[in-house]
Amino acid sequence: MKYLFWLLVIGLVWWAFKRSQKPAPQAPTAQSTAAPQDMAQCAQCGIHLPLGEAVRGEKGLYCSTEHRTAAQDRNPA
Repeated sequence: MKYLFWLLVIGLVWWAFKRSQKPAPQAPTAQSTAAPQDMAQCAQCGIHLPLGEAVRGEKGLYCSTEHRTAAQDRNPA
């Protein structure tokens, strides 16, 4: 019985030591999120997309060259 007690004590000490060695989980920082971007709406289908990804036409902004062509718009000069 006393061997079982000592085995339990040693196991508890070992478990506490291993648990204290693990790094604590870190919460994500606020700086890791991307900055908000200006949005544009496609003149053909109405989908919203980042302004940097929009395709420009003479009549407006489009989500793709296919939608610019479907709207019978040309590439601005």
